[in-house]
Amino acid sequence: MNIFYEEDGGFKVGSILADNVTSLQVENAHGKRSKIKSANVMLRFAQPGLGDFLAQAESISAAIDVDFLWESCPSEEFAFDMLAQEYFGHTPTPVEAAGTLIRLHASPMHFYKKGKGHYKAAPPEALKSALASAEKKRQQALLQARYVEELTAFTLPAEFAAHLPQILYKPDRNTLEVKALEAACAATHLSAAHLLHRCGALPSTRDYHLHRFLFENFPGGIGFPEIGVEAYAELPLAAVNAFSIDDASTTEIDDAFSLARAENGNWRVGIHIAAPALGMLPGTPLDAIAAQRLSTVYMPGDKITMLPDSVVQAFTLCADKVCPALSLYLEVDAATLEVLNSSSSLERLHIAANLRHDTLEPLFNEASIAEDKRDYAYANELALLWQFANKLEALRGKSADNSTQQIDYNFHVEDDRITISNRLRGSPIDKVVSELMILVNSTWGKLLADHDVAGIYRTQNNGKVKMSTVAAPHQGLGVAQYMWSSSPLRRYVDLVNQRQIISLLRNEPPVYARNDTGLFTILRDFDAAYTLYNDFQRQMERYWCLRWLLQEQVRQTEVWVLRENLVKLVDIPLVSRIPSLPELPPNTRATLEIGEIDLLDLNFDARFVAAVEATPA
Repeated sequence: MNIFYEEDGGFKVGSILADNVTSLQVENAHGKRSKIKSANVMLRFAQPGLGDFLAQAESISAAIDVDFLWESCPSEEFAFDMLAQEYFGHTPTPVEAAGTLIRLHASPMHFYKKGKGHYKAAPPEALKSALASAEKKRQQALLQARYVEELTAFTLPAEFAAHLPQILYKPDRNTLEVKALEAACAATHLSAAHLLHRCGALPSTRDYHLHRFLFENFPGGIGFPEIGVEAYAELPLAAVNAFSIDDASTTEIDDAFSLARAENGNWRVGIHIAAPALGMLPGTPLDAIAAQRLSTVYMPGDKITMLPDSVVQAFTLCADKVCPALSLYLEVDAATLEVLNSSSSLERLHIAANLRHDTLEPLFNEASIAEDKRDYAYANELALLWQFANKLEALRGKSADNSTQQIDYNFHVEDDRITISNRLRGSPIDKVVSELMILVNSTWGKLLADHDVAGIYRTQNNGKVKMSTVAAPHQGLGVAQYMWSSSPLRRYVDLVNQRQIISLLRNEPPVYARNDTGLFTILRDFDAAYTLYNDFQRQMERYWCLRWLLQEQVRQTEVWVLRENLVKLVDIPLVSRIPSLPELPPNTRATLEIGEIDLLDLNFDARFVAAVEATPA
């Protein structure tokens, strides 16, 4: 005697070797013996043989119309053999009964299993819903298969266009698009970004990095609503003409300088800072925008400003304009260039000129200073400010020795072509601007601290720089306290500090009291955003360095060994690890052969060629 039985969710056949009432010893068609429970036996049969029974039962099952079967069954619970008799119209053969059971078992949407060999028909509404769901899944599977086919052929499915940012930068693995993309990536051995780039989904490799940053940090876009500045009281007009010194691309001109003779023969040095705090009251919509952005975002060839252009134009220290300014005036001894006293004021200021690095540096430099050449505009003012800057540098305990000058790199992008230039940091232009900025930021930091007015400071102790609401030394700069207050058009912290200074000058209660939780929130948020923005700027500079290698068709280049296998290219600020680099001492100059450059992963392959020379650290 043979049996048809259920085991592990499927059906099997075997011949009985021993019947122990509650269990059976059976042998399958291949001679394998096993022990099964008697309760699992669905049918006993003599014919056909083991080898043919399952095949015939499955053939009958496949021919059964499941919808007709569902219509034939009773509304209450039933046994499979009873339904088989109803369906076939006669007492079913073992093969017909087994075929019916297999069909019932394979149709869980139509029939709910209630026990061994017992089922109940699904209610009509439940069946309709289940069938619709199954059809939807089938269609989704077909759609996903089409996506995979198109992607592996490097064609972007039309449906992907509307979801590309989400797919690229925050993929949801439950979506068909991402499932298909992952399958296509596995088939092509490409990353998602590289595959979509091959499919033409990325307008440019630059946009891939920029749009990721915008997707993560500016989900609402980088545009501004129509918004204006608040009205503010009329300010007295300063009796000086000021000039600024900035890079050619600077539009947010925060600072300017003036120089005049006092009646006693001493110099009166003016450091003038744009005053947007006058037209941006705390809690206003414009302030909310600045508090959300916290800083201008810089990148080669572009920037995302903290403030709307209309606001920038209202306060930037642009030439031939009279602008509101927060000014620090210093009385400087004409002979020793020592600062005798200082005062601060709010005023209107005439900006006579915006001097730019690219046109000023060929005229105002160490060589022209040494030769005392003064055949250019503001030469006399710059010469004296240069001497004053050297005095300030010495007072901070800093050396004027330029032997350890660092190199600054400038990136200029025009028509998608990159130019990378460099110059030594600490040039006369740099020194004049930086020393006067250090002076104004340390002086106003002391002003707030002396009057017990809260502010946000930058401190440095044992090499660690941090932001604090408590005035403390900045060891790197050599000053007793240092705050950011000289770039209020570009940094929200400077704007906040400017509000505190203005309230002090006007004898008004400070906007932010000591231990104001709002001030700590601003400090925390700004620190996080500023770090994020700087990381993005470095990432984009790395991108353009790689673009420069491609643009200039660099095949070999020289590098400086920094440590172990970490090198920096001599010509551009590109740092990378080179696995093939042998053990070389730091500051060794070596030659590399440039291989494949990946603008999406921001990496490049390189092979060590030879060591050139080693120099003292």
